[in-house]
Amino acid sequence: MQNKEIVFKNYLDSKGLKFTPERSLILDAVFSMNGHFDVEKVHDKLRKKNKTISAATIYRSLPYLIDSGLIREVLRCENRPQYEVNMGKPHHDHLVCLNCGRVFEFRDDDIEKLQNKICEKFHFKPVEHRLGIRGYCMDCLKKLKDSNS
Repeated sequence: MQNKEIVFKNYLDSKGLKFTPERSLILDAVFSMNGHFDVEKVHDKLRKKNKTISAATIYRSLPYLIDSGLIREVLRCENRPQYEVNMGKPHHDHLVCLNCGRVFEFRDDDIEKLQNKICEKFHFKPVEHRLGIRGYCMDCLKKLKDSNS
């Protein structure tokens, strides 16, 4: 498996861009995140390390990390994109609780097969897909039912 820094440097080189110290810090912060993250979480992580990188610089850097294949946008919570590290992780989909915000990751071979079958039917070459189901987790659904009783 390739090193994240090599992958990112090669991508930036191919676009005529530089691997700046700021981009290096953002890369390290992103890869140290547990689970899903947004720009605010990356910004907070860097601030806690006394790194003064603006949120705007992070916003401008994330598309490069996505295009390089290192991270992916996986869902939107409260109209803010959420990301996760892509490198070395198998494909999966998400269930998002509208009440507590918990995200459940899952993979289902039947869903994958159905998607492939649909693409074949329409002579369509898929390059990516995202499945996010929004609803209520068991705990929140129980609380909502109890509060309505």
